[in-house]
Amino acid sequence: MSHETAPLDAEQLGAYFALMEVSTLLQHAVDEHLRADGDLSYVQFQILARLTDAPDGKLRMTDLADGVVYSRSGLTYQAGLLEKRALITRTPAPDDERSVIVTVTDTGRGLVAQVLPGHIDVVRRLLFDSLHKRDLATLGSVLGRVREHMRAAPPRSAKPRAARPRTA
Repeated sequence: MSHETAPLDAEQLGAYFALMEVSTLLQHAVDEHLRADGDLSYVQFQILARLTDAPDGKLRMTDLADGVVYSRSGLTYQAGLLEKRALITRTPAPDDERSVIVTVTDTGRGLVAQVLPGHIDVVRRLLFDSLHKRDLATLGSVLGRVREHMRAAPPRSAKPRAARPRTA
């Protein structure tokens, strides 16, 4: 059965390209700042920031992966790097031996506190300074709806893992 997809119209295409360009430019600037001020990647900052905001500074690894929208293996690798720097700890979950609990350390909290002012400055300067108050409300509303739509599917951690080929 052949299914023909309707092309994006000029307005949709323009909005899509603008969103992608803004997102890329902002992430690049944030990455540069985080590397310079904290020797952190963007995803490492996201991990630390989410843990800092979590109750008791702890989250299950799967919840963390869903929150930062990162693969299980990629998050495991990044968590290993953060653990080597004593920014987090990983321990088995007391109620489920298959789960891992990630906890931010005092050193990790300190690093977030160190890089946060510069992070806020970059975001404010590049994103918010160009918006009027009404634009900010509209942007928040629109992006909130899009996020809800995109997150309506089950989280990545709930999806079954791809079967691996068996070796003899």
